[in-house]
Amino acid sequence: MTKKKVLLISYYWPPCGGIGVLRCLKIAKYLRQFGWEPIIFTAEGAHYPSIDHSNEKDIPEGITIIRQKIWEPYHIYKFITGQKKDANVNNVFYVKDKKLGKAHQLSVWLRSNFFIPDARAWWIRPSVRFLVKYLKENPVDVIFSDGPPHSNTRIATLVKQKTGIPWLADFQDPWTQIDYYQLLSLTKWGDAKHHRLEQEAFKAADKITIVSPTWKRELEAIGAENVSVVPWGFDPDDYKDAKAEVGDKFSFTHLGIMGYDRNPMVFFEVLDKLCNEIEGFKEDLYLRLVGQVDFSIQSFLKKKENFKGVKIISNVSRDKALEMTLNSPILLLLLNQQPNAEGRIPGKLFEYLAARRPIFCLEPMPSDVSKIIEETQSGYTCNYEDAAQIEMTIRMLYQQYREGKLKKAVNSQIDEYSIVKLTARITGYLEELI
Repeated sequence: MTKKKVLLISYYWPPCGGIGVLRCLKIAKYLRQFGWEPIIFTAEGAHYPSIDHSNEKDIPEGITIIRQKIWEPYHIYKFITGQKKDANVNNVFYVKDKKLGKAHQLSVWLRSNFFIPDARAWWIRPSVRFLVKYLKENPVDVIFSDGPPHSNTRIATLVKQKTGIPWLADFQDPWTQIDYYQLLSLTKWGDAKHHRLEQEAFKAADKITIVSPTWKRELEAIGAENVSVVPWGFDPDDYKDAKAEVGDKFSFTHLGIMGYDRNPMVFFEVLDKLCNEIEGFKEDLYLRLVGQVDFSIQSFLKKKENFKGVKIISNVSRDKALEMTLNSPILLLLLNQQPNAEGRIPGKLFEYLAARRPIFCLEPMPSDVSKIIEETQSGYTCNYEDAAQIEMTIRMLYQQYREGKLKKAVNSQIDEYSIVKLTARITGYLEELI
């Protein structure tokens, strides 16, 4: 039987590292099980935040991958701000290596108003020209785009308008409602253009999916229709042969970006306090921060005598990240301290769930994440500023550590978050569109 074809438009694709690449990659991996053949459209020569060739094992054998050359302004930003050529500036709105001055402010203003919707804006027009021609010669049944970057969304909008091919617009994060949107130095003209392009996408899309219930409601409030929730998930394949070897330290592991708005200052202060109050706590404590860590956090930790057991590790391969996840007694999850945190569900939450290690989550407000943690009985959630609750929870976890209970796997019900089941849900939507 001939498979139906879906064109997946995604800037992120191997050898890209990080969590963002996994959304389309894992969906593409399982589409064939449900009668769909993926055709990938992605960037050639992209400035990815990290490179991780271990992700390539998940690319389905023999699929068509189309790459369109891209130009991005990151080298100009590095030149203006005096940064090294190999500096990672993709996450500059979240993580700062130092205090940023007027050169950074100028760069942000230029990016905000001349690269709309994002730094990949100059990739849009050539991609649309190429795809319109390609699709005439190589028809597909449906288009699936994943944003951000919302240059993906803009490409899909224009291709849909020119070809009429049904389109499912997927959002890992919203567009004008994303937390860093308020950090852009937008003119009235720039802000209006962002909103106009966003509304064009809503009108052109035949179906919209987004990763959380709260963000679904927020999209609908600004005009999006036919919106469904498809959360991030975990790939059972990543864990089928995994063996947890939990270490002997009372350790917290955080994987991913620890930006200025994920600074768990009260958490650190409570740990510092307990180092002084509980015999042996200082010797048992170990903090492992894997990924980009904002300079303000690094500076604070260096000043604390009790935090000699802190290890900051730069980006690691996905295989290594999964190993660290499985082997940590406690997994630290930090939500952005931003107005839209209620709906932010980090992709790594589901990998934490699959590792079946207890999760310690800090949030600025009751969130979709805390609901999932509570429903799956997979860990503990505290407000960033609630020192008493944080201390009580850490004392309880330390007691479990002393009794050897933290080595046991968490018995949580997480099957509904398998990427296989989530891909089945997506293909159901694709079927509806044709």
